[in-house]
Amino acid sequence: MARVGPHPAVADVRRAVREALADLQPDALVLVACSGGADSLALAAALSFVAPRMGLRAGLVTVDHGLQPGSAEQASTVADIGARRLGLHPAEVRTVTVGTEGGPEAAAREARYAALARAADEHGAKAVLLGHTRDDQAETVLLGLARGSGLRSLSGMAAASGRYRRPLLAIPRATTVAACRALDLDPWDDPHNEDPRYTRVRVRRRVLPVLEAELGPGVAEALARTAGMAREDADALEGWAESAYQDCALSDIPGSVTLAVPELEKLPDAVRRRVLRRAAIAAGAPSGALSAAHVLAVDRLVTRWRGQKGVDLPGGLSAVRRYGTLILAISPIA
Repeated sequence: MARVGPHPAVADVRRAVREALADLQPDALVLVACSGGADSLALAAALSFVAPRMGLRAGLVTVDHGLQPGSAEQASTVADIGARRLGLHPAEVRTVTVGTEGGPEAAAREARYAALARAADEHGAKAVLLGHTRDDQAETVLLGLARGSGLRSLSGMAAASGRYRRPLLAIPRATTVAACRALDLDPWDDPHNEDPRYTRVRVRRRVLPVLEAELGPGVAEALARTAGMAREDADALEGWAESAYQDCALSDIPGSVTLAVPELEKLPDAVRRRVLRRAAIAAGAPSGALSAAHVLAVDRLVTRWRGQKGVDLPGGLSAVRRYGTLILAISPIA
């Protein structure tokens, strides 16, 4: 019997896109970031089907990082598929220069997001769709676990963050491959996805397969599910910490924050340390340079006070305890 309706994989991706765009107003423009790989190509095809049926406009942006021979031609091919095959408008290439700060993966990611943001601003897009799948989420959780950087790191990627939306976080990579096959789309296999110099590639090709082999199938799904629960917990703790910060802050001006120690002492460790991190950043510490060790050192001024000297923090910040208050300020305190 002939199948009625789309292939199940195609239907799954379309359903995910439809749910991700349900809050947008008619005539809003949605851009899809498409590298030409199976994940983003299946996402682009789903957007081209779903958007007009929801009264939305749909376009495509592909980023040429210029990191390998033929990248410009590949990017042009992806834009052509978007325009001619999928009927997306605009369908354009954004060429970027990738720096070196933070390593090749981080530098490429920063350049890519900057290009997507410019495209969204110029076209007035209300949303930009990213093709991260459940497998990508599992890899992100493992990388966060290896860094030991806390609950927020284990929460992985958000389904929605500002204008960026990730409709496929609950969908395995195998589904996007099957969707492309069912739609007769030919995905591009990026050689960088096989390059073991990249940490994420090693996680994908070596670590996850070992876990699946030793622990049984379903590891990626379990990790992605853990990410969702961790994100809910992290959001709740940060909401509590924000409220507690308002209760603890005696003053909060650029370059200086003063907190009431008795109020800090009432808080659970997880909340109090979030308050201290929030205070340090408000006073002027760069968030990227403020480590867990810095926050713990400040925390000891609250929980293990023995008259010790202050703590030096990134950004020229000092934290000192004085007369029942904790003061974080840019200028050294005499």
